[in-house]
Amino acid sequence: MAVQRIPEPEAMDTFEEAVEYDSMDHSEVNRVFVTDLLAAGKIAGDVLDLGTGTGQIPIELCHRTEDVRVMGVDLAAYMLDQARINIELETLTDRIVFDLIDAKTLPHGDGQFDVVMSNSIIHHVPDPLPVMAEAVRVTKSGGIVFFRDLIRPVDEESLAQLVATYAADCNEIQTKMFSDSLRAAFTVQEIQELVVELGLEKNTVTATSDRHWTWPATKP
Repeated sequence: MAVQRIPEPEAMDTFEEAVEYDSMDHSEVNRVFVTDLLAAGKIAGDVLDLGTGTGQIPIELCHRTEDVRVMGVDLAAYMLDQARINIELETLTDRIVFDLIDAKTLPHGDGQFDVVMSNSIIHHVPDPLPVMAEAVRVTKSGGIVFFRDLIRPVDEESLAQLVATYAADCNEIQTKMFSDSLRAAFTVQEIQELVVELGLEKNTVTATSDRHWTWPATKP
């Protein structure tokens, strides 16, 4: 049976969710995300991270290159509280800042950032197009937009297999979080159609793992 999309809440905004999310082992996914981001083009200057969560990817990025300053934004206050603790522990408060901001209506000016990145914000919003459009708007001409998120599985059997594979060591709450995220995700084709609405090439969106799509783009 095909998996029907069931959107998640836009903000994972409870103390429990923030703690559970931060305690999950995202290290390999974050490492690959940053590796692929650095391969997408010149990653330097001012970086905006949409849906930053507990700040794990900005931390990974700053450990991998000294050429960036990162602003992470999120709608979840508890996530940002944990993110601030994390950058204190990593002594990165001089390079990473966080703010409580809705990615659908960014207060930043056109072309303000050299890079706009996002990992897993898209499945949290009912309509991703405004988020994607805002990301393109605030990116400088010639700058990099880099999004990655989960792919909604084609059927319940595939979903169960992904959960068994990637949440085997998780507790009950964490396993449910992952399963719910897969159900809330979009297909590659759905994201390609949104990219076309932005006037960009649909083939820039591809499946890059058994559970992720990636959209790297250089703003004209």
